[in-house]
Amino acid sequence: MYAIVSRQKTHLPAGTVMRMPGTWADYCALRESRGDDSIPRLKYRNGEILLMSPLPRHGREASVISDIVKILLDKDARNHESFTPITIDIPEEGGIEPDYCFYIDNWQSAVGKSRIDWQVDPPPDLAIEIDVATYTSAEDYSPYRVPEVWLFKRDVLKIYRLEDSGYSQQSNSLFFPDVDLPTLVKRVMQQALEQGTGAALRSLRQNIEAKG
Repeated sequence: MYAIVSRQKTHLPAGTVMRMPGTWADYCALRESRGDDSIPRLKYRNGEILLMSPLPRHGREASVISDIVKILLDKDARNHESFTPITIDIPEEGGIEPDYCFYIDNWQSAVGKSRIDWQVDPPPDLAIEIDVATYTSAEDYSPYRVPEVWLFKRDVLKIYRLEDSGYSQQSNSLFFPDVDLPTLVKRVMQQALEQGTGAALRSLRQNIEAKG
């Protein structure tokens, strides 16, 4: 079955999630069959392959949240490197594709690179996932040791921090400790739906500049 699937491009209706048993080789073959495309999204864990074709709202929400991060970083003149799409993998063990990821504290380890060696280079500091189809959880990132994961699900942002025992939900972010991010994201998302994304982000920038 997987040999057949791997030789042709896999097309899934938007919003579809498919789970199937498979090996690391099956996962790699499916990933290569996409060519330069990033759809369907792929994940490999514990001998299972997950495929997901995102809805338009998936991309919009990921874009808005990543832009919020950039605005907050710019406010304090903090440098960063960000990537989308990107595949983080551990050969023979797992592969995952965050909607967006940021190098913040470790931005210098990623600057100017066209390829990242996950066995040598540090993981992203922050991974952002939009979950509209119960596709992911923060614990999916445990093998990759990403310090912080944001999961946006059912219009609520949840922040998870990596600890010795796994990820635990937090009320604030390591990178923006003084910002009530769940409230901020909810407000900007609602404004984006009502007035457009551009207006919502301009309003956020203006509010931040007004507060100095």
